Amino acid sequence: MSKKKALTVDDSRTMREMVSFTLKGAGFDVIEAEDGRDALAKLGDQKVDVIITDLNMPNMNGFELIISLRANPNYKYTPILMLTTEGDDSKKGEGKAAGATGWLVKPFNPEKLIAVIEKVCP
Repeated sequence: MSKKKALTVDDSRTMREMVSFTLKGAGFDVIEAEDGRDALAKLGDQKVDVIITDLNMPNMNGFELIISLRANPNYKYTPILMLTTEGDDSKKGEGKAAGATGWLVKPFNPEKLIAVIEKVCP
């Protein structure tokens, strides 16, 4: 069985490394990107099992990234989790409208992150 693959997108290197460390500990191969544009470039057409993205980033924010990914048939059904400092219900609604699968607020609990990923990405 091949390893599951995850993409983590955050303009904070520290946050990317923390998410990456958590995912690798759960057996994932991880691709890291610093914003939406970087994520699309690094992703190309390769399949990933889950995408975890921040909301507030330069160049292309999390909502723009999700809309762009959902327009691509390869990622139409890929679970996409928002991991952000924003906890506002209206932002969560925007995320859902854009196509986000779930929403986690920073700082994140590693066990909870893995539990949510296992739920959306069996």
